[in-house]
Amino acid sequence: MELTLGFSPCPNDTFIFDALVNNRMETNGLQFDTRLEDVETLNQWAMQGKLHITKLSFAAGLKVADQYRLLNSGSALGRGCGPLLIAREQVAPSRVKDLTIAIPGENTTANLLFNIAYPGAVNKKIMLFSEIENAVLSGEADAGVIIHENRFTYQQKGLVKITDLGEYWEQQTGQPIPLGGIFIRKDVPEEIQQQVDRLIHQSLQQAFAAYPTLSPYVKAHAQEMDEHVMRQHIDLYVNEFSLDLGEEGRTAIEKLKTMVA
Repeated sequence: MELTLGFSPCPNDTFIFDALVNNRMETNGLQFDTRLEDVETLNQWAMQGKLHITKLSFAAGLKVADQYRLLNSGSALGRGCGPLLIAREQVAPSRVKDLTIAIPGENTTANLLFNIAYPGAVNKKIMLFSEIENAVLSGEADAGVIIHENRFTYQQKGLVKITDLGEYWEQQTGQPIPLGGIFIRKDVPEEIQQQVDRLIHQSLQQAFAAYPTLSPYVKAHAQEMDEHVMRQHIDLYVNEFSLDLGEEGRTAIEKLKTMVA
């Protein structure tokens, strides 16, 4: 059986799926047609039910709960790993509502966490996450919400942090930050859903066993990133929640649901 599978080219996702999609483990007859895309593209595709299995922002996952269910393995949750609101110079939080904010997609958890922290800020520009730093530097946006590896590079470009949106979430809720997860379409047979969940878990276990060695697959999709940043990325976003959401992870996701209800 062949299933379409979408995830981002970021190191945390390629690290998790490497063994699974590159035939380095037994898949018991399952084959995967992979699509590597920015997470906001995957979020938008999910609204159409385009892929069988897909990485989604949890904010988008809430919107497609009628079509997709969350798998136990492959998620990105944690502490100290949330999106950051950055600018060219320090800005008082009370002024944020008056600024033009670049965001990495309307359906991203980053945008949702920004809305929770700054409900009055509505002047937004939707951009590819990798373009936000330069948009802020050029003045195209007054500030921006950054995710992924930009968390490790914004200071090198002379930008400053206004708010750690993940830290705000943790202070308000006491919960780890639910960023994104792996979702499977509900019309996939239940036994296949369970098999896919186990395979993702096994693929990640295999990646952890070889770490800190980075595979050619991870490197190939992070061409503009040095290996130190790749490992920072993996260390921040891949953890015990990625192997198994557990009670704490599921509680954090349920809290997110209540915050947007």
